Amino acid sequence: MIQFISHRTDEISCLDGIRMALDGGCKWIQLRMKDSPEEEIVRTGIQVRELCDRYGATMILDDHTHLVSETGADGVHLGKSDMPIDQARAILGKDRIIGGTANTFEDIVSHWKAGADYIGCGPFRFTTTKKNLSPLLGLEGYRKIISRMEAEGIRIPVIAIGGITAEDIPSILATGVGGIAVSGTVLRAQDPAAEMARLISLTDKGH
Repeated sequence: MIQFISHRTDEISCLDGIRMALDGGCKWIQLRMKDSPEEEIVRTGIQVRELCDRYGATMILDDHTHLVSETGADGVHLGKSDMPIDQARAILGKDRIIGGTANTFEDIVSHWKAGADYIGCGPFRFTTTKKNLSPLLGLEGYRKIISRMEAEGIRIPVIAIGGITAEDIPSILATGVGGIAVSGTVLRAQDPAAEMARLISLTDKGH
């Protein structure tokens, strides 16, 4: 599985980036607009919902649990300083998707017990799209986390995130994670849609 996390650059708007990722075949979009006003998030979110419907893609809203219904998102992704998973579940009900950010095995256990549907685990390496980075995991970090999960019978999809490029995909998937999330590596490419298609083909080969 490959997730695209939206990001605005000097040349590409948040919406255009999402459109390019969808053109490349991405089926999972996370709308992330960290410092934007709520009216702009709702306005963009409604447009993203329409795009995702057209392409048959899942739409996840970053952070703003209270805007999920307004934007028509399929669920929410919650960072470590956002609303707790169980609180979001109480608001959204059992049918919406809830993901949580994790940096350690303990984070994963906590989210799993609270009822998360998937984990965004990282960062794999330094990334410029995130402020206040947690300690970097690297391949060894993922190997340790996945083996502990297997040993303790914890089954929840783990998505690797943080500065991942095409060259990293085979070795990351070999650790046992369930997928990857990308942002900058797609938007920095000369042809973002073609780069997304290439990443998807690499992800498919890795599983």
